[in-house]
Amino acid sequence: MTKTYEVPLLVLTAATGAIDGVSYLALDRVFTGNMTGNVLFIGFGLAGVSGLPALNNLVALLTFMLGAVLAARLTRGAPGPARLPRSGLAVLVAGSVGTLVLAGLWLGTGAPGHGAMLVTTGLLALVLGAQAAAVRHIGIRDLSTVVVTMTMVHLSTDSRAAGGVGASWARRFGAISAMGLGAFVSAVLTLRVDGAVALLVAGGLMAVGTGLIAVVRRREVAAGSPAPDAQPTTGGH
Repeated sequence: MTKTYEVPLLVLTAATGAIDGVSYLALDRVFTGNMTGNVLFIGFGLAGVSGLPALNNLVALLTFMLGAVLAARLTRGAPGPARLPRSGLAVLVAGSVGTLVLAGLWLGTGAPGHGAMLVTTGLLALVLGAQAAAVRHIGIRDLSTVVVTMTMVHLSTDSRAAGGVGASWARRFGAISAMGLGAFVSAVLTLRVDGAVALLVAGGLMAVGTGLIAVVRRREVAAGSPAPDAQPTTGGH
C-alpha cells in the first residue's frame, strides 16, 4: 500500500515547488517551503548583504515551524486503521482550501502590499509546515513534499555508481523532478501572467494531491489496517 501513496505525494511535492516559485518571485525573494534557503538568506541579511528581505524570511521560518507544531499536535497519537489519521487528512484539506482562498483574494485585490505580503508569506509557510508534518505519518521518507535535498543524497548514495542497488530510484527521481517541474510552471505563470494565477494552479495541485490521498486512505480504512510495509517516519530530509 505504500506505493499507492507515492503519486499523491509527488503531486503535493509539485505543488510545493509551485508555491515556492510564487513566493520567491512575487513575494520578495522568500521561500515558504524550502526553509534551508530562508536560513541562508537570514544569515546573509545579518551579515549586511543588501537587498535581502530578512524579515520575510524570518516570518516564513517561524510560521512554517508553527504549522508543523500545530499539525503534529493535531495528529499525534490519533487512532485509526489508516497510516494518515483523519486529522492529518483534515490538515491537508485545510491547506488546500486556504491556498485557493489566498489565490482568490490575490486575484480580486491585486498584488499585495508590504503588510499583505508578510501575511501571505506567513500563511503559505504555515500551510506547508503543517503539510510536511501531516504526511510524515504515511512513512515515505523520500517524499517529505517540501524539500528534496536528502532525497538527492539517498538517490546518489544508494545508486549503483556508489556501490548500492539503486533502491527506490524512480520515486526519488520523481520527487526531484516534481519539485522542479512545479517551480518551472509557477515561474512561467508568475513572470508572464500573474503570481495569483500561479498560486491558483499550486492550490489546485494541492487539492488534487489531497483528493488522491483521501482515496488511498479510504481503501486502507476499508481494508481494516495499513499494509505492513510502511517505513518509519523518523529521519531527516
